[in-house]
Amino acid sequence: MPEESWNAARLIPTSGITGAEEQERRATSALLAVMASVREFGRTLTQPLGAPAAQLHTFIEVPFLLGEKKVFPDGLIHVKRGTKEWTALVEVKTGTNALAAEQLENYLDVAREQGFDALITISNEIAPAVGVHPTPIDRRKLKRVALHHWSWSEVLTQAVMQKEFRGVADPDQAWILGELIRYLEHPKSGALSFEDMGPNWVPVREAVTAGTLRRGDKSATEVAGRFDALVRYACLRLGRQLGAEVVPVLSRAHVADPSARTAGLVDALISTGTLTAAIRIPNAVSPLEVVADLRANRIFCHFDIDAPREGKATTRVNWALRQLKEAPDDVRIEVFAKGSRTGVAELLRDVRDAAPKLVADSTKEIRSFRLTQGHPLGTKRSGTRGSFVDSMLHAIDTSYGDVGQKLKAWSASPPRLRPADEVEVETRVDESLASNALSSQDD
Repeated sequence: MPEESWNAARLIPTSGITGAEEQERRATSALLAVMASVREFGRTLTQPLGAPAAQLHTFIEVPFLLGEKKVFPDGLIHVKRGTKEWTALVEVKTGTNALAAEQLENYLDVAREQGFDALITISNEIAPAVGVHPTPIDRRKLKRVALHHWSWSEVLTQAVMQKEFRGVADPDQAWILGELIRYLEHPKSGALSFEDMGPNWVPVREAVTAGTLRRGDKSATEVAGRFDALVRYACLRLGRQLGAEVVPVLSRAHVADPSARTAGLVDALISTGTLTAAIRIPNAVSPLEVVADLRANRIFCHFDIDAPREGKATTRVNWALRQLKEAPDDVRIEVFAKGSRTGVAELLRDVRDAAPKLVADSTKEIRSFRLTQGHPLGTKRSGTRGSFVDSMLHAIDTSYGDVGQKLKAWSASPPRLRPADEVEVETRVDESLASNALSSQDD
């Protein structure tokens, strides 16, 4: 019997998972056990929630009485350091199962009665913004207990970044964390990727194309929320590949009031037929701006980069072109001069050896460049081929790989020390004409 057909023994096996209940139980136990075993990973997840930096103690299916009925949260995390204690209940969903508001409110009541600090929910639902929970909850339940949410994508991202980039001190613990990563990446684990724009995607897209989408349409609001969730998923996915924290760029007003961001997306859908987002990648020259044009069926991704502050116009253009030697020919480069609202744009293939085509007026100082790459927009609500989700992920990854990661901001060269032989001194000087010695100011 060939070894290639044998199943390797795993610390957290996926065999034997026959239903949603077993899937959730196994995922909960595996995650909480690894959080307690791999200290760096456990701290990465719990410290932002207010837990002290100490050994985690984790449990599953802890029974509690709520009135006359018994409830069983999926898990519990307890940590104590000195006189400070922190305890959180955990509720887990896998696959396409959604969190239920009534169940969460019951657990919040239990946490309040027991004096616990928080309720953590874990599911494949991705909140549209940081600090926003995907399930509407009675705000009165949150007066004494905090409610936090992790998507499985976020948990997997933190696990990969801890093992591959931040590091785990103990080799055995690093192996254990690797086994959790293997498990979560397996389709049977129930930790799914973002694959569906929801049932309202097709009707909203068709209404945008026809120009019949109206303000107040709840389906448009749902699509806007799903779009922001997709952007967050794309950030987690890209960050997992880069080993860096990639996050959506939001204004202070939108961070304080996520509903204002959603309303702005709906207004843009109605007026221009576009969905827009910005992504901050560490050390990139600018945020990656993404525009999904539903009417043109195109996704445009661009980076902005400041031009050098010295040199002629063509010299500055050539500086930008040199950074794009390996970029695709269909990248559009747009040049903005100081004092001009519009720029001069050409495809890269037409200006690689013709920089003057991008200089409309050589007397005006070039201020910045915009580098844009266009991609097809998938129209299907879900799936891997021809779907909007797949086309967005491809556009973001490709634009960063083809353009963004190759761009470097301009910096001025340090002043050069002049060699002594550049300043000639007259060796035979008429003593009556002492000023005959040459100066560094002489030509």
